[in-house]
Amino acid sequence: MASQVNNDGVEKLLAASKSLRVSLEKSKSLGLALQKTGPRLEEINQRLPVLQAAVRPIRADKDALVAVGGHINRAVGPAAAVLKVFDAVHGLEKSLLSDPRNDLPGYLSVLKRLEEALRFLSDNCALAIQWLDDIVEYMEDNALADSGYLSSLKKSLKSLREFENAEGKSRLDGGLLEAALDKLENEFKRLLTEHSVPLPMSSSTGEQACIAPSPLPVAVIQKLQAILWRLISNDRLDKCISIYVEVRSSNVRASLKALNLDYLDMSISEFNNVQSIEVYIAQWGKHLEFAVKHLFEAEYKLCNDVFERIGVDVWMGCFSKIAAQAGILAFLQFGKTVTESKKDPIKLLKLLDIFASLNKLRLDFNRLFGGAACMEIQNLTRDLIKRVIDGAAEIFWELFVQVELQRKNPPPQDGNVPKLVSFITDYCNKLLGDGYKPILTQVLVIHRSWKHEKFQERLLINEVLNIVKAIELNLETWIKAYEDTTLSNLFAMNNHWHLFKQLRGTQLGDLLGDHWFKEHEQFKEYYAAVFLRDSWGKLPSHLSREGLILFSGGRATARDLVKKRLKTFNESFDEMYKKQSNWVIPDKDLREKTCQHIVQAVVPVYRSYMQNYGPLVEQDASSSKYAKYSVQTLEKMLMSLYQPRPGRYNSFKGRSPSGKFNNGVQPEHRRTTSAVM
Repeated sequence: MASQVNNDGVEKLLAASKSLRVSLEKSKSLGLALQKTGPRLEEINQRLPVLQAAVRPIRADKDALVAVGGHINRAVGPAAAVLKVFDAVHGLEKSLLSDPRNDLPGYLSVLKRLEEALRFLSDNCALAIQWLDDIVEYMEDNALADSGYLSSLKKSLKSLREFENAEGKSRLDGGLLEAALDKLENEFKRLLTEHSVPLPMSSSTGEQACIAPSPLPVAVIQKLQAILWRLISNDRLDKCISIYVEVRSSNVRASLKALNLDYLDMSISEFNNVQSIEVYIAQWGKHLEFAVKHLFEAEYKLCNDVFERIGVDVWMGCFSKIAAQAGILAFLQFGKTVTESKKDPIKLLKLLDIFASLNKLRLDFNRLFGGAACMEIQNLTRDLIKRVIDGAAEIFWELFVQVELQRKNPPPQDGNVPKLVSFITDYCNKLLGDGYKPILTQVLVIHRSWKHEKFQERLLINEVLNIVKAIELNLETWIKAYEDTTLSNLFAMNNHWHLFKQLRGTQLGDLLGDHWFKEHEQFKEYYAAVFLRDSWGKLPSHLSREGLILFSGGRATARDLVKKRLKTFNESFDEMYKKQSNWVIPDKDLREKTCQHIVQAVVPVYRSYMQNYGPLVEQDASSSKYAKYSVQTLEKMLMSLYQPRPGRYNSFKGRSPSGKFNNGVQPEHRRTTSAVM
């Protein structure tokens, strides 16, 4: 029994010992855990004041907080949605800051999403702020927080409202939209610039080498339109138009540069009369037609293609700016400068050329520049046309008077055809020719209509015929003005032949009729015969054979008589040749025919005389004094008479520096003349 008791005691001791060891281990573990927990408790203890400060404003009881929960949720919902969209906007940055040319459709699609997001933010930011403002007001009304906390919330909301109302809309995306739009503008300009190629021109002729069906490919136009719509939706239409006008007008100017249009900038002081720029006026018409029909026509079509969906006012305004900047105004200004130049008969023809060019382009001008946007071009064009018509009509109706005023001037001292006669005959032929008559008629019809007067074609014809009659009367006066009747006869012969030859077969000649030409031909023949009879026709009489055939008094006496007659012949010939060497027969056929008649009247008689009586003096020591000319020399001298002096009597260019008609006399021998125009 005792042995059993002892065993039970040992087992209990062992169990107790084991239990103590386990407890000791747990104590050690708990000690270690407590040791670790100390710092954490200290950290919690330090954070408690902050938590206490955060919880302190909420002083409401449980029921009040439950009641306000729904209001808070409704206020936080819109704010959370706005924040979500903000995050989405930032997600678009990478795509929108890339180069649009790489994927223009994709870029425009992303940009559209950005615009939609910004519209959402713009529409909802204010709403979210208002909801938050309402809940703060509710908390204040129900004393759910202390005044300091509510004041802080109000201050934050006020800052948000000010930001949203002022520059918030432009900064909702941090400037991403503006940056993307700038890139689109650059792409718009790049597409235009890279595909705007000046029209190929021939440097030698100034004519177009080829004309493309469209200034820009269809694919490029479609891209421009796509970009345009995005920019327009962001109020950048004006900037687009500015870019478009700059690029396309520059392209047109580059196309025109090959034509050498520097003359368009000439001022009125840079030329003395229309003749000095006559060649430029001819070029002006061709260049204007090319510019209108090819360059401006193409720009008109392109403006319509690119901007047609925006409205006619927009694309017409755009085209108007291109036309103005590219050079149409310079063309019109050049025409105006011509109208302001000094009055001159040639100016009438040049004004008619300008009118013909403008009239040829009338339908094109009305179509291209007929809109309200082109008002400046319309006004300048109308002003130019009025100036041209008024100027042309004024010069035409003054021609008769100006011809009459020249009657008091002396005739040419060399018997030539006066510049006035040669000029007016050619001038009237031109006015009645197919080239100018229809234009002049149209100009005069319009001019009369402005005065509410009717115009009949016979008025034009009668005025030209009156001018011819005035010329004839001038000739009659001038024929009588010569003191030397021989020179007067030469002058009459020259001028009657000029009228006959220059007008025969022309439209003016047809109006004058056969009887008129027959009269002038008869006058020419009459004066030619009188001229020959009263001058060279008298020379053979000095070589009389009288007293030589029947003379029997000896060779010495015969020789003296021959010497005397040859001396008289030589003196008369020399005097006449010297005087008439300064006279002129401008028409080659008439000159040769007249010289031949003189040769026929003089040379055969001289040849025969020298053959028969020349030996009487040829062996004399002073033979050269009497046998002065050989037959060949005499004939050559006579055939060389009446040659015109080069460049002196051109019908159009031989006017005096003052721009007046004159009759070809030297200034020191000419009486004071009135200006033609």
